[in-house]
Amino acid sequence: MDLGLANKVVLVAASSQGIGRAVAEGFAREKAKVVMCARNEETLNEAAAKIREATGAEILALTVDLTSAESIENLVFEAGQKLGPIDVLVCNAGGPPEGGYFQLTDDDWWEGFQLNFMSMVMLARNVVPHMKAQEWGRIVNIASVSARQPIEGLLVSNAVRAGVLGFAKSIATEFAPYNITVNTVLPGYTETHALAESIKEKAEFKKKTPQEMLEDIKANIPMKRLAKPHEIANLVVFLASQAAGYVTGQAIAADGGYIKAI
Repeated sequence: MDLGLANKVVLVAASSQGIGRAVAEGFAREKAKVVMCARNEETLNEAAAKIREATGAEILALTVDLTSAESIENLVFEAGQKLGPIDVLVCNAGGPPEGGYFQLTDDDWWEGFQLNFMSMVMLARNVVPHMKAQEWGRIVNIASVSARQPIEGLLVSNAVRAGVLGFAKSIATEFAPYNITVNTVLPGYTETHALAESIKEKAEFKKKTPQEMLEDIKANIPMKRLAKPHEIANLVVFLASQAAGYVTGQAIAADGGYIKAI
């Protein structure tokens, strides 16, 4: 199937590793022009070089602070100068602080809100004017299953990710007349460095081995395994494609059956 993404300019936030990196590579394989961004310049440039070599796609790597309105504005401006205005926006960011209610500080809550909610607001604000002008655009948010099914010890994620769904549904309705779709992907437990570090920390707290913690997680997933990053990326790329032009305002889980609700 031709997804119609060749030469589209795609901005993938937080794309130096994990799911974001897999998403960037997915678009690169569709011959899109990909803007990768992250805070760590060294890791970002290394990831961009490997994807560029593997796919032959045009890749632009730019550092960004996703909690800064000025940094995001500069990111979109520079991307536009070098590759052209953004056609597809993938809103992604690292996970918010973990912890129970009395472990979390006000700074933890604000950090999670700025990184996982306001970054999406600010990214969309900078790319939507072009999408409206050309009457075509795609916004795909990457959130978490915690938006639908709260996870123990992830209070900030549970709250903020649910807010993302409200935001996405609202702008999907507002932008639909301009042929701009807005959808949210809810990844389940996925094989990433971030998850491995989280499991390690929780294992120490619960006096278990990381392997025991991993097996506990798998036991609650009907497919009894973690997702591969490219499996999440495949869904993101499809939602950004011409083939998904009538899909908007949706929150779609890629979770191996983890969410129990209908």
